Amino acid sequence: MGSASSCCGSDKVDEGVSHVVTPGNTTWRIFTYKELHTATNGFSDDNKLGEGGFGSVYWGKTTDGLQIAVKKLKAMTSKAEMEFAVEVEVLGRVRHKNLLGLRGYCVGTDQRLIVYDYMPNLSLLSHLHGQYAGEVQLDWKRRMKIAIGSAEGILTITEWAEPLIAKARFRDLVDPRLRGNFDENQLKQAINVAALCVQNEPEKRPNMKEVVGMLKGYESRGKVMTVQTRMDSVKYKEELLALDQQTSDDEEDGGPEESYGVFGAMEVQKMQDPYRRYGERKIAKHV
Repeated sequence: MGSASSCCGSDKVDEGVSHVVTPGNTTWRIFTYKELHTATNGFSDDNKLGEGGFGSVYWGKTTDGLQIAVKKLKAMTSKAEMEFAVEVEVLGRVRHKNLLGLRGYCVGTDQRLIVYDYMPNLSLLSHLHGQYAGEVQLDWKRRMKIAIGSAEGILTITEWAEPLIAKARFRDLVDPRLRGNFDENQLKQAINVAALCVQNEPEKRPNMKEVVGMLKGYESRGKVMTVQTRMDSVKYKEELLALDQQTSDDEEDGGPEESYGVFGAMEVQKMQDPYRRYGERKIAKHV
């Protein structure tokens, strides 16, 4: 994503020079802090477009006339750092008419900024529920167009992941900045759970309590926990409740005495394939 030397740290306005990098099939511009400071009039409140948990977003205009939106990280925490890395990594790869384009970023010792294309009409949220909600009347036809466009945007992201899953290239789904520092079994379990959540038949998908139970069960047991497709079965409900109780007991006792999964490997073979949407190659055998 670029080294810290590509942008100044702190609020000091540096004299660095921006440049363009092309990771893979994408093109990102690495801005200097001075460029963004100048473009946003010193991150003036008059330029502020909005504020959220991540930080504030400012309108700006570069010296070459490009209108941009600059998201400035509010505070340097490990969680915010990870969110920043993931957002740059994912949005940098995706190009779609319904998704906001990523122009580049700025990285410094204690500064993280993301630069997007500016939306002159602001966001959909502002028109549906924000400052323009009372001014814009959306008829049914326009609402359906928005819904379809949003779904197409989400589909673009999922289509990026599907070929990797079909080829069992699970590691390619992980943020490269982790440098391989993750539990591969846990990664496979997360993919397993995700696949269960997108089965064609809604009644076969786990609810959020069950998703938490599956992921929490892996965390406390240390082994991949496979799950039968019929989430409404009495056996599954009973074992899920037992898992919740055992996990609570483990936390009180300082950890489990042994590691084991809720379902054995043989039960995977009994599953109705939740991965058929990814092609003929089955993920379950890799998980």
